Amino acid sequence: MANRNPERPVRVGLISLGCAKNLVDSEIMLGSLIKGGIEITNDATEADVLIVNTCSFIDAAQEESIDTILQTAAMREARNRGQGLIVSGCLPQRFRDELPKLLPEVDVFMGIDQVARVTEIVSEALQRRRARLASASAVPTAKSAIKKRIAELDRAKPVSEPLVDVNLRPSFIPDFATPRFRLTPRHFAYVKIAEGCNHPCSFCIIPRMRGSHRSRALGDIVNEARQLVGDGVKELNLISQDSTYYGLDLRANHSRHIASPEKFRAAARSANAPTLCALLRELNAIPGDFWIRLLYTHPAHWTDELIETIADCPKVARYVDMPLQHIHDNMLERMRRETSRQYIADLINRIRAGVPGIALRTTFIVGFPGETENYFATLLDFIRETRFERLGVFAYSQEEGTRAAKMESQVSEQIKRERRNAAMAAQHEVAMSVSQSFVGQTMKVLVEKQATTEEIKSARVSSWEHGLLRDEDTHLDGLRGPYLIARGEGDAPDIDGRVYVRGRSPVGDFAWVKIVGHTDYDLIAEPTNR
Repeated sequence: MANRNPERPVRVGLISLGCAKNLVDSEIMLGSLIKGGIEITNDATEADVLIVNTCSFIDAAQEESIDTILQTAAMREARNRGQGLIVSGCLPQRFRDELPKLLPEVDVFMGIDQVARVTEIVSEALQRRRARLASASAVPTAKSAIKKRIAELDRAKPVSEPLVDVNLRPSFIPDFATPRFRLTPRHFAYVKIAEGCNHPCSFCIIPRMRGSHRSRALGDIVNEARQLVGDGVKELNLISQDSTYYGLDLRANHSRHIASPEKFRAAARSANAPTLCALLRELNAIPGDFWIRLLYTHPAHWTDELIETIADCPKVARYVDMPLQHIHDNMLERMRRETSRQYIADLINRIRAGVPGIALRTTFIVGFPGETENYFATLLDFIRETRFERLGVFAYSQEEGTRAAKMESQVSEQIKRERRNAAMAAQHEVAMSVSQSFVGQTMKVLVEKQATTEEIKSARVSSWEHGLLRDEDTHLDGLRGPYLIARGEGDAPDIDGRVYVRGRSPVGDFAWVKIVGHTDYDLIAEPTNR
C-alpha cells in the first residue's frame, strides 16, 4: 500500500456480524493474525486491510452484512483508498459464485475453511488492492443494484474479479492448538464443540453454508475449557449448530440419517464415541467455580441420559436452549422438525421433572408457509400454557435455496408482523409472572458490568438466531441511581434477562443477591450473604 510505513506491521481491522459461532470464527482469525505478526486495530480508517465477517442466516442478517460491506467500501473511498477489503463468513459461503459480480469492490472473499489461513489472505488482499488501484477498475456498487440482482444474476464478469477462496462444502473445525484472541469479556467465553448441521429443516440454509456436522475431540474441548477456567473464565457457553448431536459423527460407519428421535436414541445407545453427556461430565470435573451453559440443542436429540447428566452436574447451568419453531403437528411436519406436539410436551415435562428449577428458552417461527389462523392460535395457547422462562419469536424469512421457499401458501409480511407481535404479547404476560415469582428469593449471579443510563433504558432485544426476544419494558424508567448488570443461571449472555443489582460487587465474578423487585423482563436485587 502506497501510504503505509513499511517499517511497521500490517494493521488489520475486523467487523464481526451475526451469531456467537461467527464470533468464534472472528476470534480465530484475530488469533491467527496476531501469531502471524499482524497488528490489530479498532480504528477502521487506520487499517491496511479490513475484514467483514458476515452473517446470512435470514434476509435481515444478509441485508445488514451487505450494508456493512458497502459502508466500509464507501469509507475506504473517502479516507483510505489503499485499504484491502476482505469479506468472510456465511455470505461468501452462501453466494460464492454470485458475490464477485455483485460486489466487485471487495478484494477477497474467503470461506469458513480459510479462517486459520487469514494471514496469507491478508497479504493477497493487499496485493490485489494495489493492482486494482493501478488499473482503477474497482467501482463502488449501489445497494439498490445488489438487492435487485441478488436473486437473478447475469453471468458477466467484472473487469477485475475479486479473489474467491471459498470451499463449497466446508470441513474446518478448530482445535485447542488453533490460535484465538477472545472478544468476549474476561469472565465468559464461547466454546465451539462442533460445526455444521445434518438436520433437514425445510426453512434453514445453515447446512448449505456451514457444511455437515463435525465434532471436535472430547479431550481437545476439555483442554480448552481447562485453560479458559485457569484464565479466570466463570462461564463456558457450549455452542454448535446442534449441540445434542455432539459426538455421533465420530462413530465408526457413521450415518447422517438419524434425525428422528427414535433413530437418534438407537444411534446414541450403540455409539462407540464420545457423547454430549460424557463431555458435560468431563467439563464438570474441572476444578473451579464456573458455569457450563448448553446452547443450541435440538428437541429430537434429547435423551433421558442427558436430563440425568444435567441434574447430576452442579456446574451445568439449570438452563436449556431448545428451539421448537412451532407446536402444531402440521407445521412441524412442513418444517421437517422430526417431532410432534405430544413428543415436545412430554419432553418438556421430563426435563422440568428431572431438573427442578430449570429455565427453558425456546424460539418459534410465525408466518411459516401454510400457517393458518387456527394453527397460530394453537401456538399462542401453547405459549400461555407452557410458560417458557425465555422465548424469542421469528417472523418467517423466505430463504432462497430452502424447501420452504418454494412452498405454496406463503403468508403476507403484514400477517407475519401481526402474529409475531401477538406471540410476543402473550410471552410478555408470562415473563412478568415469571419475574414476579423470583421476588424474595436469593440467587447466585455473575456480575457483568456497571450499568449506564442507556443500558438501563434499553429493553427491546432481537438476534438473528432467536428472533425478537423482548419488546418494550414499561417499568425500566423506574430504575434510578447506580446499578450493576448481572445475570442469573437462567440467563445466557446478550439474549436473556438481566439482574440489576443496587450496590457494589466485583465485576466479572459471582455474587449472591436477594431479589427485591422486577421489571417486565428483568430482576432488581441487592447484595446479600448466602
